Amino acid sequence: MRDPRTQKLAHLIVYHSTELKAGEAAMIEAFDLADGLVLDLIDEIQKVGATAIVNLRSNAAIRAQLLSATEASMKLQGELELAQMKAVQVYIGIRASDNVSELSDVPGDKMALFQRLVAQPVHLGYRVNHTRWVVLRYPNHAMAQLAGMSTEQFEDFYFRVCTLDYSRMAAAMEPLKARMLHTDRVHLKGPGTDLRFSIKGIGAVPCEGRRNLPDGECFSAPVRDSIEGTIAYNTQSVYLGTTYDHVTFTFEKGRIIKATGNPQDKLDVLLNTDEGARYIGEFSLGFHPDILHPMKDTLFDEKIAGSLHFTPGQCYETTENGNRSKVHWDLVLIQRPEYGGGEVWFDDELIRKDGLFVVPDLMGLNPDALRG
Repeated sequence: MRDPRTQKLAHLIVYHSTELKAGEAAMIEAFDLADGLVLDLIDEIQKVGATAIVNLRSNAAIRAQLLSATEASMKLQGELELAQMKAVQVYIGIRASDNVSELSDVPGDKMALFQRLVAQPVHLGYRVNHTRWVVLRYPNHAMAQLAGMSTEQFEDFYFRVCTLDYSRMAAAMEPLKARMLHTDRVHLKGPGTDLRFSIKGIGAVPCEGRRNLPDGECFSAPVRDSIEGTIAYNTQSVYLGTTYDHVTFTFEKGRIIKATGNPQDKLDVLLNTDEGARYIGEFSLGFHPDILHPMKDTLFDEKIAGSLHFTPGQCYETTENGNRSKVHWDLVLIQRPEYGGGEVWFDDELIRKDGLFVVPDLMGLNPDALRG
């Protein structure tokens, strides 16, 4: 029997997130998932009169493939995946991994091959910029464990936050977008953090369920060489199967000149992937009212109410700052009081303090307002 919650989510994805149209093709790429939401998405796509292309992937199989990867094998993999991506107008990525650390023991040189020959051209280069796409997780025992919840409790949480009233959020974000479009200088303050940079002329993109589910952020990017100071992140982050913690960056003229964190050796390797990995490609403020605590899953953690993320690596074309990299690593800093507090200043005006917006035009983005 189908779950009405996955049917509701599939409907949201097809009609709101991707705005799929008759005659188009949509790729469903599902990791460690072959039923539930996948089947409901196929039904919804067909109802629209579109074509569903389904790729079922296994992280265990990907690990086995990467352990023996060569330049030739990854080049062929990238060419095949890019050809598929170019044949569709919509991409729906679902990740239901039972083990978020499945790729943690893949050697760095093998992972670098994958990043250079598959992830960068297929996803960062083409999919992000030339398809209508949405990515999401799928609730399972592993995610519930990361969130510190029972499976039933986590499923209720998951479907609630993914199917929020995004029309209310969209309206509340417009003043923030306007402010970011007209802001030059940004100043971030908090425990271990004193960071200044410019976002002048970069642009701003509000996110309300069109690219991620759950959603709830508005992003820009720093002028590439403008960043000065230090940022100390306070959430763990899983990137390419490795969990990083206590990450701190110090910048001069936009470049990370000092980086500390655990594990230090893997952090150093990651930041040396290419020159662009030591510059920032995204700055974003998060404000989903019902996502309050980190669970080592970027799609959720970067939307935490009262958070921000400051991202080493590739920028988006929609907020172009010239940075190019095989890396795009969303690292999260939560500024609510229980996480140490903090402030966000735009052009010498305090706009958010301890996770709450304090200027009248932005108060609609505070949790109580978004919950209605």
